[in-house]
Amino acid sequence: MATYCLTVARLQLALGHGARRLHVAAAYRAKAQVSMSRFEPTSFVSYDKLQSNVDVVRKRLNRPLTLSEKIVYGHLDDPHNQEIDRGRTYLRLRPDRVAMQDATAQMAMLQFISSGLPQVAVPSTIHCDHLIEAQIGGDQDLARAKEVNQEVYNFLASAGAKYGVGFWKPGSGIIHQIILENYAYPGVMLIGTDSHTPNGGGLGAICIGVGGADAVDVMAGIPWELKCPKVIGVRLTGSLSGWSSPKDVILKVAGILTVKGGTGAIVEYHGPGVDSISCTGMATICNMGAEIGATTSVFPYNHRMRTYLEKTGRGEIAALANEYSDLLVPDKGCEYDQVIEINLDELKPHINGPFTPDLAHPVSDVGSVAEKNGWPLEVKVGLIGSCTNSSYEDMGRAASVAKQALDKGLKCKAQFTVTPGSEQIRATIERDGYSKILGDVGGVVLANACGPCIGQWDRRDVKKGEKNTIVTSFNRNFTARNDANPATHAFVTSPEIVTALAIAGTLNFNPETDYLTAPNGEKFKLQPPSGDELPARDFDPGQDTYQHPPADGTGLKVDVSPQSNRLQLLEPFDQWSGKDLEDLRVLIKVKGKCTTDHISAAGPWLKFRGHLDNISNNMLIGAVNSENDAINSVKNHLTGEYGGVPDVARHYKANSVSWVVVGDDNYGEGSSREHAALEPRHLGGRAIIVKSFARIHETNLKKQGLLPLTFSNPSDYEKICPDDKISIKGLETFTPGKSLSAVVKHSDGTEDVLELNHSFNETQIEWFKAGSALNRMKALQH
Repeated sequence: MATYCLTVARLQLALGHGARRLHVAAAYRAKAQVSMSRFEPTSFVSYDKLQSNVDVVRKRLNRPLTLSEKIVYGHLDDPHNQEIDRGRTYLRLRPDRVAMQDATAQMAMLQFISSGLPQVAVPSTIHCDHLIEAQIGGDQDLARAKEVNQEVYNFLASAGAKYGVGFWKPGSGIIHQIILENYAYPGVMLIGTDSHTPNGGGLGAICIGVGGADAVDVMAGIPWELKCPKVIGVRLTGSLSGWSSPKDVILKVAGILTVKGGTGAIVEYHGPGVDSISCTGMATICNMGAEIGATTSVFPYNHRMRTYLEKTGRGEIAALANEYSDLLVPDKGCEYDQVIEINLDELKPHINGPFTPDLAHPVSDVGSVAEKNGWPLEVKVGLIGSCTNSSYEDMGRAASVAKQALDKGLKCKAQFTVTPGSEQIRATIERDGYSKILGDVGGVVLANACGPCIGQWDRRDVKKGEKNTIVTSFNRNFTARNDANPATHAFVTSPEIVTALAIAGTLNFNPETDYLTAPNGEKFKLQPPSGDELPARDFDPGQDTYQHPPADGTGLKVDVSPQSNRLQLLEPFDQWSGKDLEDLRVLIKVKGKCTTDHISAAGPWLKFRGHLDNISNNMLIGAVNSENDAINSVKNHLTGEYGGVPDVARHYKANSVSWVVVGDDNYGEGSSREHAALEPRHLGGRAIIVKSFARIHETNLKKQGLLPLTFSNPSDYEKICPDDKISIKGLETFTPGKSLSAVVKHSDGTEDVLELNHSFNETQIEWFKAGSALNRMKALQH
């Protein structure tokens, strides 16, 4: 068979008043003569190479493979010799491409600059979506963001040009929607510096969220390490109908698995029910798999994906995927580590929250549960959009609910905001009338960006500390996540349910059974939503917002002013001394849930994502101190006074006192932000000792030269007091699989010796010894 190569390309055609973007896939045989002068190659994979690797591994393992195994093992650096044991061994992989959003891209690009490499080794892109604050409306907010963030945008654009990275300008849309529309396709492996990168699994891709240091490895052409994932199968039967939506699938799964039930695993959906879900609906389900801690999620290739590829200008990819369809679905008889069964015929609309995305309730029950728990019933704001639910279908279904209310003379009782996922979605829903309907019912269309989903929301309708309820179609609802108000009760549901609840103005409304009252007194019930999966007239690409890097950027310069308070070139971290760590102070013993939002808050702090010293002033300011149940108040054991966590850490560092953090279960869940690892390292931290870690955060800590350690006996957490000194022993013989120990010296003169586990492999131990993975990379260049 002739070798088929797959290249996702961008074709720019000048039409009318500007350049209209057409996203084209060029599939061609090895001997075909294709002029590349008008093409920008953005990804490259050979299905024959993927098939060849899979055949090698299948023969070695002598068993059928799941889909996720096929794609992951198909990207092995050495399929002939790689040790493969699900849940135990580390795989060395060769991902096809990298994507970074602007908040994380700053540190990723600063680290890449520090590596000394001239250009990225794999196709990579930067997406400006995190720094746009929602305040008034799309155009005004975007204009303000461009002014406020000009220095950062200029840095990212110039760094992209110099190092060969594509740059999606502010207003382009949310990174994951852009990836789905342009870069994801069945069988590709992509890593992204955002925890919701798994969104691409809706198009049959293995897309994994990572920290910036991992992205630097891939951009540098170094094999990327991932612990061989277990595979959780979710078998879907029946069909979605009525008010039930793809969002309800993942809300149900989150309720079953909880926020850490997917840790160390890929969630693979399969079964006859899959075909009843649209491609963007599958993306919604994969997107929110981050909320159960999963490595990623994926769906098998089917006709829904084929149609989506064709509608987004990638028909050639669809044709090629059809030829290799057996490669893009699980083998018959493959085995999963766990199987969950969901009958879509019986699935009811869900709403999860508040304060955690795995607290699941059927919509029919949430009103009574809220009354019982004292949660505010009045819905103050309904928000639809985000990377999870901002597709054409999502907007159409929400508009179908809104139009029913408008036809009866009703508007939203709650405030209502609409966030399109991309410029292409914005232009298309405006052309097709959805934007007008959503606006007429009371909605405000925000910029094509993350906005309130990540805390970029200048909310003014309630005071901080005022107890209130919001409902969103977002993915996360941790305390203060959306509006920086810890008293806001945020609930996550589908866009159509958000719209219905915004119209009703109360949580105590079930659109399946309850009636609304029109201004004329007429009682009416909303009919189940409807919406086209894809636009009948194709997508309107809208404005061209993409900057292609020049063929040679070596002569370009990236300026970072020493006086900048937003950007700061990095200095290497210090190397390990070669000795055990003695008499570390306990900076804080964290009580309960501690997400990356608690460790390194977003919202107003996003502007410092490129300046490590400045953003370190938010380190652990949201964590609860077990000593006094206070936030951002810890005892400085050198002065005897209480202060903010970063302030005490700085004082310790200035006095050459190293420290540790002690934490609870699933420490570091949530976002992929590596600042939650960089900040403790920068301020003098040496180890983080907890009951258990979230996957991405544990890896990020290792990358920065910290020791993420877990109690062999989780109850040992109780033995540590805030005024203890801890010595970590066994580092001189630090080896994979061999535990370390902590000698805990109490203030009364007594001691405890605790066993500490770790998951370091040999390569990661070298990172620790070198002081960071970046230090190790640079050392290997010489």
